[in-house]
Amino acid sequence: MNKSVSKTCGILTSGGDAPGLNAAIRAVARTAMNVYGMKVIGFEHGYRGLIENRSRVLKPTEFSSILTLGGTILGTSREKPFKDKNWCEENNATCAVNSIKETYHKLGLDSLVILGGNGTNTTASLLVNEGLNIISLPKTIDNDIVETDITFGFHTALSVATEAIDRLHSTASSHNRVMVIEVMGHKAGWLALYSGVAGGGDVILVPEIPYDINSISRHLKQRGKDGKSFSIVVVAEGARSIEEAGMDKKKFKKLRAQMSGSIGYRIAHEIQKAAELDARVTVLGYVQRGGTPVAYDRILATEFGTAATNMVAQGDFGKMVAMQGNHIVGVPLEKVANRIKTVPLDHEMVKSARDVGTCLGD
Repeated sequence: MNKSVSKTCGILTSGGDAPGLNAAIRAVARTAMNVYGMKVIGFEHGYRGLIENRSRVLKPTEFSSILTLGGTILGTSREKPFKDKNWCEENNATCAVNSIKETYHKLGLDSLVILGGNGTNTTASLLVNEGLNIISLPKTIDNDIVETDITFGFHTALSVATEAIDRLHSTASSHNRVMVIEVMGHKAGWLALYSGVAGGGDVILVPEIPYDINSISRHLKQRGKDGKSFSIVVVAEGARSIEEAGMDKKKFKKLRAQMSGSIGYRIAHEIQKAAELDARVTVLGYVQRGGTPVAYDRILATEFGTAATNMVAQGDFGKMVAMQGNHIVGVPLEKVANRIKTVPLDHEMVKSARDVGTCLGD
């Protein structure tokens, strides 16, 4: 142990839960305690816990057997502390941001490690501007955080989605049906693309490539002519038609609010109407986010967590830990905030999907 370092580090998890969060908490805290002799304070339920000072000093016993545990031992929330900041300043009221700063200083924190996705990292960047010492980690099953090749949580969700697609092959074959499986991915199609390729999807629909139902219909009909009696259609929850892609944001949101059921059901209905094929829907939903993290996510979360604590010890703040070309680096949070990593149209996986005969809807 390096006894020359004596600091107090806070840690919280924010946004949607994802496999690997506990592995990351364990890595941050154990490195802080074992290597640097730090006191580690955990905040419950994300930024809400920081606002309300719902915290506790973490003990070494809390990290036993959590490496394989899904979810987060600290709890999480989707609290957005900066949403009322301007109103509070105009009305001389105490806002969430001021409460966060008060908690930070009251507990004598020297640093705060934040685990989360796009919204979480955007908030983390704003807290840096408020003078707090922040290090963040990229967590999301969507793999849509910029400046990092991969996020922890993605590979577990990919494994879950791929296994579901594998299981649907047998029932689709038995009943000569089109099976539509809807996976997460509101603005980015990484999960649908990768699980679709891994699971042998015949059609893969992602938000980045607007679909034409007539193109999908032709592809499915051709499969029938080729003697293939069933098809698998993998749909990201944010998939859009060509018509929707041309709408402004307000009109698109209004249209989606009026839609009966999720996008998977709409696609199935459109397939039945255009291709005259029997289609059934499976929506994976939150099952993709739960359960035991796969080995890759445990390893990645551990690498990110230890790197984060080392950066804390070095005073290298205001950054997100990232993986770039198999190297772990620190990326300034302002380069991450308010950005989303979407699937490039020329991405190698897109090319591979097309090369093996997969229809991407266009």
